[in-house]
Amino acid sequence: MSEHTPPDLEVAADLWLSLGGQNIASARRLALLAAIAREGSITQAAKAAGLSYKGAWDAIEQMSNLAGEALVTRTVGGKGGGQTLLTARGQRLVDNFADIQREHARFMERLNRHARGFREDFALVENAAMKTSARNQFAGTVETVRHGAVNDEVTVQVIGGQRIVATITCDSRESLGLEVGTRAIALVKSSSIIIMRPDPATRLSARNQLAGVVSRLLPGAVNCEVVLDLSGGGSIAAIVSNDSVQQLDLALHVDAVAVFKASSVLLGVAA
Repeated sequence: MSEHTPPDLEVAADLWLSLGGQNIASARRLALLAAIAREGSITQAAKAAGLSYKGAWDAIEQMSNLAGEALVTRTVGGKGGGQTLLTARGQRLVDNFADIQREHARFMERLNRHARGFREDFALVENAAMKTSARNQFAGTVETVRHGAVNDEVTVQVIGGQRIVATITCDSRESLGLEVGTRAIALVKSSSIIIMRPDPATRLSARNQLAGVVSRLLPGAVNCEVVLDLSGGGSIAAIVSNDSVQQLDLALHVDAVAVFKASSVLLGVAA
């Protein structure tokens, strides 16, 4: 090939798994699950996948929320100090993805055989993908819609039968095509969530009150990320002050409730 001959065109594509139109796992995230199966340790698996400890847990929690059930299970204590293991669903996901990767590689090789020999300029256009800074993302199905003059109230059933209520404008609901039975994703920023301890005597106006158990505390200089494992599966993260953590006596395995307004929930649908 001369120095003036343009290189062969090559076809490349990322591989994702999705459920109901929502992406739940990339090759990197599935590599993390495979590493957990090998190592039995989230710390070692995170290193193998090139992720931080927090990044690994964030990925696992999001995948579990979007898959609708837990993909890993944790054991504590014992001679080995506890392990992180895949659930049956998590192992099945890893095994199936390995088969899909092999088929994908063969398919891409066939495409590249056809693409070779084309030496023309091509405009490469990337598909737009939704990216959001919202820490909490829950895939689910619209259960009810209550119509109002300006705003509509939409209830989405998510992982473990939990329900998240969102208040959005009528125009937004119509443009998203949100009706009963529609697949949707609920987004909640961790800074919009208040953590409280369960108290039957306390009544709040906030529509969303998700009960769970503290599974992680990641303190910073001023604030702390608090992650609750929710009843029925899934998890939710909140950012609270270190002072609040102390005042509430928040610690691992204690009961807590994540509280947030319906107006703090954003809804999205697959493009």
